[in-house]
Amino acid sequence: MFAPLVVLVRSSLGKTKFNKLRGKAIALHSKVITNVCNRIGIERTTRQNFIRTARDNGKRLGLLA
Repeated sequence: MFAPLVVLVRSSLGKTKFNKLRGKAIALHSKVITNVCNRIGIERTTRQNFIRTARDNGKRLGLLA
């Protein structure tokens, strides 16, 4: 779904800069998930499953193209 947009942004930024930006976005998203889980009191294994689900959804949507 988002793969054409991701490919376009990657080609305009360059692969190295795009990968740095994507890495920062993934780290920030994981941090948000961790903060929410800590605030609510969700266990570490469940939090890891949430992060894995976010990764899998990103692949399915084409964000990791």
